Amino acid sequence: MNNKVVLIGCGNVGSSFAYALINQRTKIGELVIIDTNKDKALGDVMDLNHSLAFAPSKLKIRVGEYKEVEDAKIVCITAGINQKVGETRLDLINKNKVIIEDIVAKVMDNSFQGIFLVATNPLDIMTNLVYKYAKLKNPSFKASQVIGSGTSLDTSRLRFLIGDKLNINPNNVHAYVIGEHGDSEFVPWKSATIGLNPISNYLTNEELDNIYVEVRDSAYKIIEKKGFTNFGIGVCLVKIVNAILGDENSIITISCYNKDNDIFISIPAIINKDGVRDIINLNLTKEEEDKLLNSINVLKNENIY
Repeated sequence: MNNKVVLIGCGNVGSSFAYALINQRTKIGELVIIDTNKDKALGDVMDLNHSLAFAPSKLKIRVGEYKEVEDAKIVCITAGINQKVGETRLDLINKNKVIIEDIVAKVMDNSFQGIFLVATNPLDIMTNLVYKYAKLKNPSFKASQVIGSGTSLDTSRLRFLIGDKLNINPNNVHAYVIGEHGDSEFVPWKSATIGLNPISNYLTNEELDNIYVEVRDSAYKIIEKKGFTNFGIGVCLVKIVNAILGDENSIITISCYNKDNDIFISIPAIINKDGVRDIINLNLTKEEEDKLLNSINVLKNENIY
């Protein structure tokens, strides 16, 4: 198995992921793009290839078919119906379920043994579906081989907003958004730090609440302004891909399997070449535990398996 990544879906998110990919140093050797709109896929491939002379990493980019997944390390799924103005992510369940089922069946029928990376909304539910459908085809397929982009984007938004508020590099903000990638997500503020200091040393409860609401509602605001979100999630997908291919053992808030509830939900996890190595168990307050349970129940109530 080489460092081949197969991207399924070259809409707004898929194209942004591919573009972000060629602008960063990466261990990807080959990017293969599959889309039902073959002209769009070919157009993207041509456009991306024309930028490689100035890209920091050398890689091959081309259009392909599902047979390409057999020796791929990662299959990244961004295909699906976009969230529209006034819709929640959960409104997309029935629209995208059929798409995901078809894609996973085709991937597994071509002997895929690598790692699924999912970015289709509603994220946690679609990631769970990918695992269920993959396991139906191959009972030995592991939950650790399925990763959703989860609240990685929400966490990035959170760190940006805190850094911007305090005029501190977001890289030195240590805080996470966890739970559903959706309206029930929350921030365990007791675990949040600036450097080594508690975030409560810098921001009031009211300021923290305002930042949380802005993070939670960011997608709605962006969709209202331009119709879709794409750049932020594209960079987050590259972050996860690099953690896998680089065997980094990096901690990222991704949607991963919760065995106790048989769902996928976002929590900080250690990512390496095998997918999800371990889940980081946070020391949550009773209030935060209740919020996580609420997020779990939101997803379980939408159980469509």
